Amino acid sequence: MKIFPAIDLRGGNAVRLYQGDYDQETVYSEDPSKVAEGFRAAGARYLHIVDLDGARDGELVNTDVIRSIIEDLDMFVEVGGGIRDEERIRQYLDMGVSRVILGTIAQKDPAFAAAMAQKYGERVAVGVDARDGKVAVNGWKEITDKDSYELCEEMAAAGVKAIIYTDISKDGGLTGTNMAAYERLSKIEGLKITASGGISSEEELEQLSGMVDAAILGKAIYAGRLDLARCVEIGGPQE
Repeated sequence: MKIFPAIDLRGGNAVRLYQGDYDQETVYSEDPSKVAEGFRAAGARYLHIVDLDGARDGELVNTDVIRSIIEDLDMFVEVGGGIRDEERIRQYLDMGVSRVILGTIAQKDPAFAAAMAQKYGERVAVGVDARDGKVAVNGWKEITDKDSYELCEEMAAAGVKAIIYTDISKDGGLTGTNMAAYERLSKIEGLKITASGGISSEEELEQLSGMVDAAILGKAIYAGRLDLARCVEIGGPQE
């Protein structure tokens, strides 16, 4: 299982939000590159970056910071937040991003997301963010009527190979992840699932390793609840 430590960017800083609330922000570092260097030193080979400004405003805001991280480190870097047309996909891929994540646009224009996944293969993933089983968009500010599991099934049928699924109610709370959601999602054939939101114990990681392709770790490593090097060890060989 791949281990993705997370860096959420806002105003050029590495931050964490509580359950996606922009008014409940903790700034962990004014130098995200140093945070990424620490992750790499702990053995991580994968990195998950979200441009929170981009997710909220629909623009690419923290590209200079992301470019700096990519240039400094030899890591598989996936990026999401504000990627809503092919030009932005190309901008990130040309920059050296390993995989881009389509979020809001996948719910609003699933045909576009499917077309991009078919064109760029596994370099495009879809991020499905949910609260109470319903898809959230625009930086989690808007909860739609769309069933999150149905969207995952539709994306898989359309050729999407990877889904990053986040239960917003679990994100940043250190209270555990939505294990039932990943058990359900693991049954969708041909889809690689990344678990995100609330993972806060080694036991959870061990349980997830049998059902998902990857896990994203955020608040738990920043708060010292989990040791990243140990998590990488639990995940197994990071190919």
